[in-house]
Amino acid sequence: MTRLPAWADYVLIPLLNLALALGVAGLVVLAIGENPLHAMRVMIEGAFVYEGALGYTLYYTTNFIFTGLAVAVAFHARLFNIGGEGQAYLGGLGALLVCLALDSWMPGPLLIPLAIAGAAAFGALWALIPALLQAYRGSHIVITTIMFNFIGAGLMVAVLAGPLMRSGQSNPESREVAEAARLPFIHDILNAMGFDIASSPLNLAFPIALLACFGVWVLIWRTRWGYALRAMGQSEPAAVYAGIPVARMIVAAMAISGALAGLMAINTLLGAQGKVVLNFPSGFGFTGIAVALMGRGHPVGIVLAAFLFGALFQGGTELDFEFTTITREMVLLIQGLIILFSGALALMFVPWISRLLGREGGA
Repeated sequence: MTRLPAWADYVLIPLLNLALALGVAGLVVLAIGENPLHAMRVMIEGAFVYEGALGYTLYYTTNFIFTGLAVAVAFHARLFNIGGEGQAYLGGLGALLVCLALDSWMPGPLLIPLAIAGAAAFGALWALIPALLQAYRGSHIVITTIMFNFIGAGLMVAVLAGPLMRSGQSNPESREVAEAARLPFIHDILNAMGFDIASSPLNLAFPIALLACFGVWVLIWRTRWGYALRAMGQSEPAAVYAGIPVARMIVAAMAISGALAGLMAINTLLGAQGKVVLNFPSGFGFTGIAVALMGRGHPVGIVLAAFLFGALFQGGTELDFEFTTITREMVLLIQGLIILFSGALALMFVPWISRLLGREGGA
């Protein structure tokens, strides 16, 4: 296979895939009778220009960072974790149980780290069962993680419509956690420092997500364990020959992946809403697959891809308001096209770029 220089592989190819996806989406907008340039301007203004828009974009970006990192860690072990949705769901349950048990008396500086740990632990445990089945029974990780998404969703319906449902109402959701368990909002912090910032759901989960990116970078690229993980992902037979404990690596990689997905829940539970509601992952776990693919499994690329998808998510809301012919589903179409060109057709431009760079047939 042709090996491209890093700048072409990690920057040029994703940009070309993105441009092609947006071009095709523009043709669809044109086909329904709207101006694609006007639609793009409305999306950009909705994601970055309007008051509080950037805060919303970064709020959604936070979710995509966590789920993108979760998929990427598994990718490096050549494991396709499609269970981020269920792991995020169970992460919300873990953080919620900590808050319900302790938020009436424990101060925030102690409670919030415990709730974050609860989210990570429950996400890791929900990924651990498919990992054990893959490592020791040969069950395919794709099948088992998909099944556990449905099992997790059913479990959350049972607890949110049953023992954990807030008393006095009929919606399947938990009670709000105490103020001590809430992550501060970024706009409150900046306003206290003298800046005039519009309100948004952006909270301290965003810097926590950036810290998680740094932690994943150190773990995967700066430790012996990370080197062994990447070696196993490149060639499992070679890893076995080198004495790497493959089964234990699979379990550990999936547990870390599940923990990262579970952390997505803190953005909603401890941040924006202060409670667990039904279906709060809202597809972020699945979109994390596209984020990891587009970011080439590297934390820097994942942050950039997550920011793009966050802008699409927020800008799409403005499209729905501005146009009668363009609905929220159009944004799903754009996301689907990006997934298509960044995933299934990710290598489409490689032969052409290789010829331009004179690298055809290189190792």
